Amino acid sequence: MRLFIAEKPSLGRALVDVLPKPHQKNDGFIKAANGDVVTWCIGHLLEQAEPEAYNPDYKKWAVEHLPIVPTEWKLVVKASTKKQFTVVKKLIKQADVLVNMGDPDRVGQILIDEVINHCGVSKAQKAQVMRCLISDLNPAAVTKALNNLRKNTDFIPLATSALARARADWLYGINMTRLCTLQGRQSGYNGVLSIGRVQTPVLGLVVHRDLEIANFISKPFYEVVCQFKTPSGEFYQAKWLPSKACEPYMDEDNRVLSKALAMNVISRVQGQTGKIVKVSQDKKSTPAPLPYSLSALQIDAAKRYGMSAQTVLDTCQQLYERHKLITYPRSDCRYLPKEHLNDVPQVINAIAHSCAALNGAAKNANLSLQSKAWNDAKVSAHHAIIPTSKSIDMSRLSAAENNIYELVARQYLIQFYPPFEYVDKQIDTEVSGGLFIAKQKDVVSQGWKSLFPTKPNTQGDGEFSATSLPYVEKGDQVDCQQAELKEKQTTPPKFFTDATLLAAMTGIARYVTDASIKKVLRDTDGLGTEATRAGIIELLFKRQFLTRKGKDIRATEVGTQLICSLPTRMTIPDMTAHWESQLEAISQKEIKYAHFMDPITQSIDELINEVKVVTFTGLKGKGKPYKPKRTYKANKKTSFKK
Repeated sequence: MRLFIAEKPSLGRALVDVLPKPHQKNDGFIKAANGDVVTWCIGHLLEQAEPEAYNPDYKKWAVEHLPIVPTEWKLVVKASTKKQFTVVKKLIKQADVLVNMGDPDRVGQILIDEVINHCGVSKAQKAQVMRCLISDLNPAAVTKALNNLRKNTDFIPLATSALARARADWLYGINMTRLCTLQGRQSGYNGVLSIGRVQTPVLGLVVHRDLEIANFISKPFYEVVCQFKTPSGEFYQAKWLPSKACEPYMDEDNRVLSKALAMNVISRVQGQTGKIVKVSQDKKSTPAPLPYSLSALQIDAAKRYGMSAQTVLDTCQQLYERHKLITYPRSDCRYLPKEHLNDVPQVINAIAHSCAALNGAAKNANLSLQSKAWNDAKVSAHHAIIPTSKSIDMSRLSAAENNIYELVARQYLIQFYPPFEYVDKQIDTEVSGGLFIAKQKDVVSQGWKSLFPTKPNTQGDGEFSATSLPYVEKGDQVDCQQAELKEKQTTPPKFFTDATLLAAMTGIARYVTDASIKKVLRDTDGLGTEATRAGIIELLFKRQFLTRKGKDIRATEVGTQLICSLPTRMTIPDMTAHWESQLEAISQKEIKYAHFMDPITQSIDELINEVKVVTFTGLKGKGKPYKPKRTYKANKKTSFKK
């Protein structure tokens, strides 16, 4: 008997639909006519054991118990899914061949592997386990995945990475939450101070931004703009570019803070004759942005529709599981395998039939174009989120589902449109030793941007010109007709929104302060994973550490006091970003499990000693008494009903 173990019922049913009929439905599994059996988990059937499972004394929270570090890790069956686990275990013992059908990501891999291991499968049988990677629930795609099973052992590094993540999160969450809560009680705080290796630095991002805004002092800065007259009588404006000698009078953003310096420039150039020292005119092009990863989709949906990260994820799950209109949504990849090029006509046709707003765009797509999105080397367990070849009456979808499908479909269609093209013009003028720059950008061809009807003549930087620069040549003399002082004020950074907080979590390197850590991070390294970021943000709201004011995300008083009381390294993303980078290295077989876990155990010892002396006096009298049922809840995917 060949037993397929799906991560959740919807995935199991998608497989059953392509297996030979008749199907024999049973409690917790379905048997096909060819003898194949399909069963499923319901999200996680197993979970990390609580501290008291290692020592009954740990049921009571006490500083002297810390750190709690298991010598042999234990998993326990979740009480809520015990019945289904019993079904799966019985079938595993009867099976000749096992097939891991977890979602095509790190968590999906370990979720099924842990069940197989927990059921006492022999080493020889484990070596024969197969892996089925399904990212599209439509029958044709499922059949293709079924015919391309891989060895499950190929994914051991991915599973090891997931295992290291879960255990590291447990160690950090258990020990630091207990210690901070106990320290908080001593300071008069009534409640649990939840700490997590990802959630706490994310809260730190918001708190530090809020404090930066609150403490911001606006300062004036100065620009000099000159109007020049050409020999042919035409006019153009150019802005002064301060030289290196002006640096002592400038801030870190190269803004001139000295009014006297700016006025001196004006007095020197007013009414003087200048010379054109350089004229450039470069044709440039911008290729279409890649198809979406989940974070990229969440960011765009937040900007365009004001949707929260969790709402986008929930909507994507509906489009994937229920409607089968998009591929697997919890992807961190923005590339596609070249074999998908065979499906392009069907996908384009489905978009044309389903989405009236994109019907014309679909018909005008040039299928002979091939963007850089198709790159096998950039695709691992999963690929970018794209539409499937299934069409639907869009009236059956909710407003949110319509919006997300249209975003995904448009991002796919632009892969078959030419680049956006423009001409970048610049005139460099020298007057009395000062350099003045005039710039102009003109659109040549909208290309893929024609699919974005709003603001068609902008490129996001506001530099596309309404006026044209005159024709001049290098060496021409021009007259400075007028020199004008422009006084402006520095402005504080903006509060985080759903879009900007997600962007910060995704590209965390820019917020890392340690140069050695920043050096090893890639542009795509971030806090949390595609599957967990939305949940982390929502958790901070549930803990009442964050609140919303319109579109802005702000820290509450409790959230602010918590971050301000903790050691700095717990509140900045450096440590967590480095962990994420190492976890990725494990999945790529670049480092081993022990090289990651051993230093973490040591660092938790050090953090405990630091936090033992912390007081949370700013939280005195706040919070509500709460006796947690669980001391720690790992970052998990959304639970799924049977």
